[in-house]
Amino acid sequence: MKNKDLPLSYIEISKDNLIHNIKQFRSILGKNTKISAVVKANAYGHGDKEVVKIANAYVDYFQVDDVDEYKRIKNYTNKPIFIFGYTSGEDMTFAIKNGAVLTALDLSHLLKINKISSDLKKKTKVHIAIDSLLGREGIMPSQVKGFVEEIKNLKSVIIDGVYSHFANIEDTMNRTHSEKQIEIYHKCLEIFKENGYKDIKTHISATSGILVYENKKDLHNIVRLGIGIYGMWPSSHLEYLNKKKIILKPILRWITHIAQIKIIPANHPIGYGLTYITKKSTKIAVVPQGYSDGFPRSLSNKGKILINGKFVKILGRVAMNMVVVDVSNIKNVSEEDEVVILGSQGKNKITTEDNARILETINYEVVTNINPFLPRVIK
Repeated sequence: MKNKDLPLSYIEISKDNLIHNIKQFRSILGKNTKISAVVKANAYGHGDKEVVKIANAYVDYFQVDDVDEYKRIKNYTNKPIFIFGYTSGEDMTFAIKNGAVLTALDLSHLLKINKISSDLKKKTKVHIAIDSLLGREGIMPSQVKGFVEEIKNLKSVIIDGVYSHFANIEDTMNRTHSEKQIEIYHKCLEIFKENGYKDIKTHISATSGILVYENKKDLHNIVRLGIGIYGMWPSSHLEYLNKKKIILKPILRWITHIAQIKIIPANHPIGYGLTYITKKSTKIAVVPQGYSDGFPRSLSNKGKILINGKFVKILGRVAMNMVVVDVSNIKNVSEEDEVVILGSQGKNKITTEDNARILETINYEVVTNINPFLPRVIK
């Protein structure tokens, strides 16, 4: 039955599992390598304020994508916060006033940061993005030499770091591309160092890079720990290669409670579009979560959830605020019994990877789509 002190539907976050995951990654990093916990996209759907409160004592930096995310977590940590998405206008002014560490994606972006910093009589720490065969944000390697010449006289920015990002290190046994990326990135770093930037912070590895490349060596000052902190693997390939080295524990359970139970006769439609017609008398449960909550409509007639520790099938279409499941085979099922949409219940569990396979997507998307307005409860 529902705990009267908890909401009807909520996301439960395990404090113990989150700390465990951080410590697991610490164990495979060099002793001088610092961790930046990536809490963008509402901490990958887990709840950024809740994750920051727990992780604050165990990491060195936090990383977000934009100023709105920065504002939400700033009151919960005194650690430096990187804003590594594009900022401009009033957002840039706010970030500079409040001491955020910004990224510069190219020369024009850095000049804007310098201009606003100068107007505010501030000096802003900036990390320069290098596009080493990713084909996304950052300075092209061929432009680095000219870029460094252009920025030497900027008075209101401090070049605090230079970084890059792997393109496919998590997906393949073939390391040819990632090795080329490392080579290009290091050549760019040499250009910065030859021009006087000798104490800059460097980072190229997210979770996948930590697992594949860092290998207990202090190769770079910082790593950007994202998906792994939440107890999920960047890919099944990396899970297979590393599951004997470290153990990751999912930190999230998505919980709701049964709203109604009733018997539907044979040859009766369930849900919009009449996509499911009962073949026999069926006991159903109405569950008050739907696609507006982040429960994908694509799981209609495909997905499963857990009730009383048993898997139950989704019948018909997932609606905006509810879904119907078949509870014919569950004895002693009652209204307000706990329902688990993601996570474990009894001896069974539904993982983000389970749903990602059905949806033909990745675990990142499954969790980041969870509605941020659902309450997050720390266990």
